[in-house]
Amino acid sequence: MEHYAGIDVSLELSSVCVVDATGRMVREAKVASEPEALIGWLRGLGFELARVGLEAGPLSQWLYAAMRDAGLPVELLETRHVRDAFKAMPVKTDRNDARGIAQLLRLGWFRPVPCKSVSAQETRVLLTTRKLLQRKHLDVEMSLRGVLRGFGLKVGRTPPRSFAARLRELVEGHATLIVVAEALLAAREALGAQLRDLEKRLRDQARADERVQRLMTVPGVGVIVALTFAAAVDDPGRFRSSKTVGAQFGLTPKKSQSGEKDVTGRISKIGDAGVRTMLYEAAQVMLTRPVKGSELKSWAARIAKRAGLCKATVALARKLAVVMHRMLVDGTPFAADRAAAAA
Repeated sequence: MEHYAGIDVSLELSSVCVVDATGRMVREAKVASEPEALIGWLRGLGFELARVGLEAGPLSQWLYAAMRDAGLPVELLETRHVRDAFKAMPVKTDRNDARGIAQLLRLGWFRPVPCKSVSAQETRVLLTTRKLLQRKHLDVEMSLRGVLRGFGLKVGRTPPRSFAARLRELVEGHATLIVVAEALLAAREALGAQLRDLEKRLRDQARADERVQRLMTVPGVGVIVALTFAAAVDDPGRFRSSKTVGAQFGLTPKKSQSGEKDVTGRISKIGDAGVRTMLYEAAQVMLTRPVKGSELKSWAARIAKRAGLCKATVALARKLAVVMHRMLVDGTPFAADRAAAAA
């Protein structure tokens, strides 16, 4: 008889539940959230497991990779599907979640999620850290402006290079504001230096990556957009068709049909929000700035005349996702005529 193990991962202890093919619970336990402990416990059951499942999360990729290398039939479950399946549970606990995951594995009511490669995870961490530093750098600057505004001192529109000089000029003669300004300016400078170093590292990485260089031949796609997309796709072969990439990143409309009701809504916004944002920004650049020899821009401009600029930008972002995925699959640079013909 086949057996299925569901694991609800927590920081210190993970709940594990094993059920048989009839749905009867065979074994339950709390196991340390370490690969060696989980592998040892599962192998000590005394019978083979048809599937081992855990919900995708911060620790899941690390545990999944170790269990896969150990030869266990492990699956990563899509978080959104697991959450929706558990909405009917009146009591939510780690133990019940593990039971639910085991039952989902037994019934096959789950969508497996591919585990990203180590290089893709490292790139994603670098991009996330860059975004964090960028946000905090702006927060410090806006805090400085807000503090001074309370004393009637208006910074106004100031270039980044002369920002510190402008602030020191405004707070001159005010002892308390001088202390506050110097402290926040030092923090701003430190954040800016780290941000510049990180961006240089990302540029060097893009220069050494052939796939990223190929993606950057698309008008409007720079280092950050290309790295973000390449890291999110990771293995282009995991998509059955390039047309499904737009849906993967939430750039296709929602659909609600029942009886005589048939509603097409706004885009779903599921999947990686960072990738969706980068694709949208690249589409905006292509539409609003001069781009030489891009029939794809002409295609989006015709949509803008008919449906408005916002919808045209979303449509172009989805088309860019499709085109960039096909470039990764085929190993070819951007061809404007081919992209426009497909559109």
